[in-house]
Amino acid sequence: AFASLVFTVTDPNDLSVINEFRKGLENPEVLKWPENGGDPCGSPVWPHIVCSGSRIQQIQVMGLGLKGPLPQNLNKLSRLTHLGLQKNQFSGKLPSFSGLSELSFAYLDFNQFDTIPLDFFDGLVNLQVLALDENPLNATSGWSLPNGLQDSAQLINLTMINCNLAGPLPEFLGTMSSLEVLLLSTNRLSGPIPGTFKDAVLKMLWLNDQSGDGMSGSIDVVATMVSLTHLWLHGNQFSGKIPVEIGNLTNLKDLSVNTNNLVGLIPESLANMPLDNLDLNNNHFMGPVPKFKATNVSFMSNSFCQTKQGAVCAPEVMALLEFLDGVNYPSRLVESWSGNNPCDGRWWGISCDDNQKVSVINLPKSNLSGTLSPSIANLESVTRIYLESNNLSGFVPSSWTSLKSLSVLDLSNNNISPPLPKFTTPLKLVLNGNPKLTSNPPGANPSPNNSTTPADSPTSSVPPSRPNSSSSVIFKPGEQSPEKKDSKSKIAIVVVPIAGFLLLVFLAIPLYIYVCKKSKDKHQAPTALVVHPRDPSDSDNVVKIAIANQTNGSLSTVNASGSASIQSGESHMIEAGNLLISVQVLRNVTKNFSPENELGRGGFGVVYKGELDDGTQIAVKRMEAGIV
Repeated sequence: AFASLVFTVTDPNDLSVINEFRKGLENPEVLKWPENGGDPCGSPVWPHIVCSGSRIQQIQVMGLGLKGPLPQNLNKLSRLTHLGLQKNQFSGKLPSFSGLSELSFAYLDFNQFDTIPLDFFDGLVNLQVLALDENPLNATSGWSLPNGLQDSAQLINLTMINCNLAGPLPEFLGTMSSLEVLLLSTNRLSGPIPGTFKDAVLKMLWLNDQSGDGMSGSIDVVATMVSLTHLWLHGNQFSGKIPVEIGNLTNLKDLSVNTNNLVGLIPESLANMPLDNLDLNNNHFMGPVPKFKATNVSFMSNSFCQTKQGAVCAPEVMALLEFLDGVNYPSRLVESWSGNNPCDGRWWGISCDDNQKVSVINLPKSNLSGTLSPSIANLESVTRIYLESNNLSGFVPSSWTSLKSLSVLDLSNNNISPPLPKFTTPLKLVLNGNPKLTSNPPGANPSPNNSTTPADSPTSSVPPSRPNSSSSVIFKPGEQSPEKKDSKSKIAIVVVPIAGFLLLVFLAIPLYIYVCKKSKDKHQAPTALVVHPRDPSDSDNVVKIAIANQTNGSLSTVNASGSASIQSGESHMIEAGNLLISVQVLRNVTKNFSPENELGRGGFGVVYKGELDDGTQIAVKRMEAGIV
């Protein structure tokens, strides 16, 4: 045995590792290595072994069906450059590859390794290809790529499909200047594609079918990877739009984004790409289906307005979809705004008039962000727009001033910026709660109960609640917006109260003069009532009184000296010299001018007799109305 050891060509450490390798196998016979020892690097060289001098450089046992674990001291094969163990049934814990500084190609895929050590990737400075696909590594907890892998600056291919990778996609992968193939499908990755992938030189990127929450966020960064030929993102939670810049990927042949939450219109740049395969199924794409140049294309289960390539959408649909694009596609609206008729009752927040035209946009507290689209100006029948309590920013489009039927525009509690456009029709504009606008714009009218709810229609879908607004601005035709009138408003604040006071005085003085004149006029004695003083020659010594038969309920009295008093109702008094007689007394003593008290009739009226409580006899002439 000693002689054999002395005269072997193979390095003793390498020989020890190879013997450990063989002893751990359940079926070593398939290797056809000598059963009674031997020299792997000697003559003849063992099958599946490649040596350089006395050192083992390669082990190639692909697809032999070998079973068993690997020796944990495998990293003692310090000159190993190629390791091909793929498509076997190796199991157990992977040995650490730490220190294998010359290892360039490691194929460990399609086995049953169940654990990977933390230092597995340390020191693999010459690694170019690493494949760990289809191994149940750390199945319970999952695992993530350590930062040590970024030292493998020459890495070209990294494939780890279905091996329980978990957590976010490491940012350093996007900065590896040699990495061309990154296949990480069917793992547990989550979160977005890092911004470090911008301008990455990748040719193949597979991130599809992540379990759990899956990957999410925008896919904008992929439009910068101009070397891409294959891009698989399907089976995740990616959201947002397909970037217009996708057309810059002139080498792209295979694009799969099906089964995500992508939204919006299909950009023409994508439709014009001569792809071999394009899969857009199961998203929330909207608008028309363009005519694609791809050889094989699929776009089922989306929210397109039409099903045929090249067919156009209704104008009102396009106007609303452009609005939706501006407010960043809130999920509730994306889920309900589908088809080619916004008046079919499914479009949340949209009401229509009897002519099946959009009349109300009612979207308070609807998670809207972004800016207002000029396209709303194409909805000529819209009368009310309620967009309060969202996160809208930017300007109110000037094109909205062309909406002749618009009577209410509620933008309260947003972040709208000045200046506001000049509206040409009367408009109730609610602006409170916008920090960039004045807190109480000139012309703002308090409206504590501004909670008008749009009229329902059989084909409307309107949110159930309407918040109150506390202030509004009423614009009249040709009136400037509040921001354009700031300088004038300061003058108006001072001038208006003074002008109002002067106007009040101006009106009060003539009114006072008028009242005084009327009062004076009423004190002038009418000819409809005559009081005759006592006549000493009258044997009856009777006081004679004449009363006009007025119908307006007021009487005037005159005494012998010409003085007069005016009263109304039943409490008025008649004064004659030193005699003061109430009308009620006259009614009583004449028994309400009863016919039995009638003394006679003349051309001017009827005379009634009466007797006062002190025995004074009186004669009362009740003159006919209109007698002067």
